[in-house]
Amino acid sequence: MYFGASVTMNGQTMLKIVRNNARFLHGAKYYRCNEFSLAQPLLQLRAFSTTKVWKVYLSGEIHSDWREVISTGISQKNLPVSLYSPNTSHEDSDDCGAIILGMEEKRPNWDKIGANMNNVRTKTLIKDADIVVVRFGEKYRQWNAAFDAGYAAALGKSIITLHPPAVAHMLKEVNASASVVCEDAEQVVDTLAYVIEGTLPPPRDGDDFVPIADRLGKGNPNP
Repeated sequence: MYFGASVTMNGQTMLKIVRNNARFLHGAKYYRCNEFSLAQPLLQLRAFSTTKVWKVYLSGEIHSDWREVISTGISQKNLPVSLYSPNTSHEDSDDCGAIILGMEEKRPNWDKIGANMNNVRTKTLIKDADIVVVRFGEKYRQWNAAFDAGYAAALGKSIITLHPPAVAHMLKEVNASASVVCEDAEQVVDTLAYVIEGTLPPPRDGDDFVPIADRLGKGNPNP
């Protein structure tokens, strides 16, 4: 079970606890510690449970190991996530209708009965998902992935797109409907960890990272 808590003093959050770690809020920065004391009587502890298991649907190309990378990262971070995907066997998804219902003489009919059968799984799992991750690669044109992204957007689902920068321009309308646009599978895992548990990785920019308050000033002049 996952637990979190926050401590307030006079209406201001002073301490946030995520699982077994504590983070003290001071100005714009959190200070981490492993042990903490609630000795002051003015402190009020508010605990919340995040036992929800998040359903994440992985749509898109089937020619690389991006699904395995996400699955491994979720397991390593012990996130409460269940992953779902379409049938990733190209041959089975092409022939499922003909195998079960019988062969068709013309290719369009063959494709139609297979596509209709695959849509039962796809539509059901996207409707049930909390988050839909849509992967686009450079080598193949993933028309199905674009359709899944549109379907998820129509349902009001939270969408994370995943693709290399080289195809960003072609996907600008799809990305405009996404909550997060990632360039690699590790960013998807880090996004899920933040959304679910509030944990952050080291900055992608390393030592060059500057917090927004230091770089652009505080957004609220009267905090």
